[in-house]
Amino acid sequence: MFARQIGKNMEVYVDDMLTKSIIADRHTDDLRETFDVLVRYRMKLNPAKCVFSIPSERFLGYQVHQRGIEVNPEKIQALAKMVSPRTLKDVQRLTGCLASLSRFIAKSTDRCLPFFKALKKGKGVEWNEDCERAFQALKEYLGQALLLSKPETRETLYMYLSVSKAATSSVLVIQEKGIQKPIYYTSKALLLEVTRFRFGSGSTV
Repeated sequence: MFARQIGKNMEVYVDDMLTKSIIADRHTDDLRETFDVLVRYRMKLNPAKCVFSIPSERFLGYQVHQRGIEVNPEKIQALAKMVSPRTLKDVQRLTGCLASLSRFIAKSTDRCLPFFKALKKGKGVEWNEDCERAFQALKEYLGQALLLSKPETRETLYMYLSVSKAATSSVLVIQEKGIQKPIYYTSKALLLEVTRFRFGSGSTV
């Protein structure tokens, strides 16, 4: 339905829809395009769940506004108040919370590696010094104002790839007035078979 709009002036996830505009004066036209599609497919909206012409709104758990996408403050506050995990369920809850924030975390797999190792040791969890250091470091990192910028159509994008002994990580960035701003972070653990090969750690563009 919205194939021509998704990524340009609209985002859709199941039954949640967001019409966005880079230029405020174009917002009426963007809304008209959206409503034309809705009329064409005879779809109805619930007026009680619709809001219009707002500078910021929470969408799919993220705070979306003119500057880009920010972490939901409630998630950061919950993590800041979280005490050091002691049980298997505690660690699983922590890793689940961090997974939902991974797009905002540079080299997230490397940062969370001590937690994954703790989960692999069996039914019990040994929360050691490495886990505690990683936990406190992540709290400090996420306490910063994390913002993912929004790229514009036909804008040049840059990708940086980083390889460690345990994971590959990347970041997609745009450049504004000589300053590079992140759009999205990814990170994936390397399989055991891959880690047996020798290759140097480093980054590339």
